[in-house]
Amino acid sequence: MSEDFFTKIKNGTSQKDVKTFGLAASLAAVGVLAFGLTGQPAAVHAAPLSAPSMTQQRPGGFADLVEEVSPAVVSIRVTQLAAKAPAQNGAQRSQRGLPQGHPLERFFRNRPGGGKDQQQPRRRGMSQGSGFVISADGYVVTNNHVVEGGDEITVVWSDGTERVATLIGTDKKTDLALLRVEADMDLPYVVFGSSDGLRVGDWVVAVGNPFGLGGTVTAGIVSARGRDIGAGPYDDFIQIDASINRGNSGGPTFGLDGQVVGVNTAIYSPCGGNVGIGFAIPSELAQKVIAELKENGSVERGWLGVGIQPVSPEIAESLELEGTKGALVANVAKGSPAERAGLQTGDIIRTINGVQMDEPKSVSRAVADLDPNADAKLNIWRDGKDKKITVKLGRAPGDQVAALETTPSDLEELGLALTSSEQGVTISGVDPTSQAAEKGLRPGDIIVKVAGKEVSSPEDVSREIKRVREDDRKAVLLLVKKENGQRFVALSLEDA
Repeated sequence: MSEDFFTKIKNGTSQKDVKTFGLAASLAAVGVLAFGLTGQPAAVHAAPLSAPSMTQQRPGGFADLVEEVSPAVVSIRVTQLAAKAPAQNGAQRSQRGLPQGHPLERFFRNRPGGGKDQQQPRRRGMSQGSGFVISADGYVVTNNHVVEGGDEITVVWSDGTERVATLIGTDKKTDLALLRVEADMDLPYVVFGSSDGLRVGDWVVAVGNPFGLGGTVTAGIVSARGRDIGAGPYDDFIQIDASINRGNSGGPTFGLDGQVVGVNTAIYSPCGGNVGIGFAIPSELAQKVIAELKENGSVERGWLGVGIQPVSPEIAESLELEGTKGALVANVAKGSPAERAGLQTGDIIRTINGVQMDEPKSVSRAVADLDPNADAKLNIWRDGKDKKITVKLGRAPGDQVAALETTPSDLEELGLALTSSEQGVTISGVDPTSQAAEKGLRPGDIIVKVAGKEVSSPEDVSREIKRVREDDRKAVLLLVKKENGQRFVALSLEDA
């Protein structure tokens, strides 16, 4: 396992398995303790909360800003009904497959009874995160992974006031969720600011609910922009060194004008705690997603219908292309907007609507930002020449990424998204909280064999995995071709 790895503050609580992963570009689920808050409603004001006078403030003087914005920052408490999990091999196991003696077993174990085969009773689980109110009528922003799978969501204010929330909508690809609470008064709220103007070195303030300790404030600087940490197809995180920990997920990062510039989502950590590097979803992205969730309850993105991969120096040279910017079309989905417009395997997408595409994710983000049925003007490189193509985008079927194919559900359970390419079965995405990420699988890797059988499509991979399951084997062996050669990777099927 690598020394460093990403840890997603995936506020599944003490009931959730603690995972660590060995990828420098992966996230891991970490549990937090849940607790209850009660109290009486306090008088609150209902103006947008901001602190314009703070624009020139320096460390040691954030108190006025915090006083203004804190009433709109909340804790999110989520309860869920745990599924039954049968005991295996005579040993009592949790709903997450934890063996006896595991440090987290006490959060899952059945009633006393030793190692007899029995089913665990259905019971309530709890998780906790952070959020913030964005309107006087009770709309609340948080992370999707905070509320995912919850049966009941409660919003808790710092004075102990609790209100049951309705889930308006979620977007897994950006890890955002929108809630709504009912109140007999206007609620204090904060507003989104512009993250585009943030520079490395600017001061930021994070407010949230780390480790269940509500109303915690930390300050730091923007330490990097545009981070891709392998969390999803549209990664574009703000990196900050303001301390955020388990339970901060969904909480706001403020600029010194008191406006929200980011939504805290992940930390970089070798131990599950804060080491000074955190990641926030930029407000420019969050605003668009939240607005669509409020209007439609879901997010519809433009769909191109191609599988894409990076342009290596070797590929650029073979295609007589200067530089490696752009995205190589590895395959074109049948019946897709790309096929109808005449895109071909081997084309390199260089610009979309006049904007330079530096890499495959640039294409995914650009297409996703466009509405279904919008026209996308592409400049491509084909046969040693520039060519212009206009594509009328479609609506992504199912849960497809804007510019990538989806894969069979059993592959998604293993944390893999695959696409067919000229090189073979290419890994186009890896769930950062999966064992696939832990084992070092990364986008761009090629799956050559599954359980000793050669594969040439995602369907082949799925079929061979099913065969292994039917043989009652507990793991499947993959032969994977990476940049530095081939190696075997074994993935467990027990918890998938």
